[in-house]
Amino acid sequence: MKEKLLKKIRSKEIKVGVVGLGYVGLPLAVEKAKAGFKTIGFDVQEEKVKLVNEGHNYIGDVVDSDLKKLVEAGMLTATADFSFVKNVDFIAICVPTPLDKHQQPDISYVKSSVEAISGYLSKETIVVLESTTYPGTTEELVKPILEKGSGLKCGEDFYLGFSPERVDPGNLIYKTKNTPKVVGGIGKDATEVIAAMYRAVLEGDVAEVSSPAVAEMEKILENTYRNINIGLVNELAILCDRMGISIWEVIDAAKTKPYGFQAFYPGPGLGGHCIPLDPYYLSWKAREYGFHTSMIESSMMINDKMPEYCIDRAARILNRFEKSLKGSKVLVVGVAYKQDIDDYRESPALEVIELLKNSGAEVSYYDPWIAQFKYHGSITKGMTEITPEQVEAFDLLMITAAHSNVDYEMLQKHAKAIFDTKNVMKKIADRGNIEVL
Repeated sequence: MKEKLLKKIRSKEIKVGVVGLGYVGLPLAVEKAKAGFKTIGFDVQEEKVKLVNEGHNYIGDVVDSDLKKLVEAGMLTATADFSFVKNVDFIAICVPTPLDKHQQPDISYVKSSVEAISGYLSKETIVVLESTTYPGTTEELVKPILEKGSGLKCGEDFYLGFSPERVDPGNLIYKTKNTPKVVGGIGKDATEVIAAMYRAVLEGDVAEVSSPAVAEMEKILENTYRNINIGLVNELAILCDRMGISIWEVIDAAKTKPYGFQAFYPGPGLGGHCIPLDPYYLSWKAREYGFHTSMIESSMMINDKMPEYCIDRAARILNRFEKSLKGSKVLVVGVAYKQDIDDYRESPALEVIELLKNSGAEVSYYDPWIAQFKYHGSITKGMTEITPEQVEAFDLLMITAAHSNVDYEMLQKHAKAIFDTKNVMKKIADRGNIEVL
């Protein structure tokens, strides 16, 4: 089976299936198709299927013209009908892995996708899970479902492995095409074949590890590393505020050291599809072994409390103007979870807005990338533009995303008070009405 699949990879005879056409799946499907592999995208959302089949792009990291050309050439199609799984040789599962309301891993999307695949799985098929999850998912959850539903034997009739997604929306240097990959299959043959498939498509290095569990833990380490270090600077930011020291100046000074230090920055909390979530997956799994990830859990607690801390700081700023938070008009600038993207998944700005409202403030928001957002089932629309007259009407501006296409000089000139949680206004000389986190 191994040699046959390797030959099909070299000759581009492999037909690819990508399950989940979101921020991870659609860019991957496009790259597979661009590399010469006929690709089918699977998604339960009919609207996404329709958009792909019409050649209409909805993901920032995908080039519009690339998608359109691939669809017109018949290299990429989309469907909600999982029976087409029987026509593919390689399946990448790229579905969401959020947390439930109890902050426990929600792997229902993975489970339902694997169940849908299992009934149509053919012999000599390669299955790869890319969704971030806890160590053990591929072998303990995915493998039994595939074997039971298909009647096939993993390692003998099909190959299975894990290769964690590494998607950084808005990154101008690293995209799906040139970002290194990690691959861990169940058995050496599976790892070799899966790695060969990625090498046939991507420019980045492909690192092979001994098992899916190693690859799953590696992904958790990547994002937990960032979570912990951001938690450290967030805690120091709170301390520096009490001590009258600028944490931003401290970090700038520390990063002059050419070794042994990497700069991380404070903010109103963590956002995105990985960093705020992945540590919870690990701490949840660790309890199965009677182990508590104390350092990780501490950083999570600090980061989770940052929106509340920002509200406290906002209230203190307003107090200097003899105004309470209740009844004050507050403009939140930026609801995306990072700069210059239209993605607000897990954005701390959404909680900041909710906390402001709960405190009795009149809250509006402006984000040139996001016209509206949905949070806790409710849709909130933003301001379509922001003028000097509008800025002057607010008691406080809170900067919660460092977008580059916002006129911060105009904001500073006309705002009564500004709380800049991202230090995006650091180059503005007149700082009498600016306070930074």
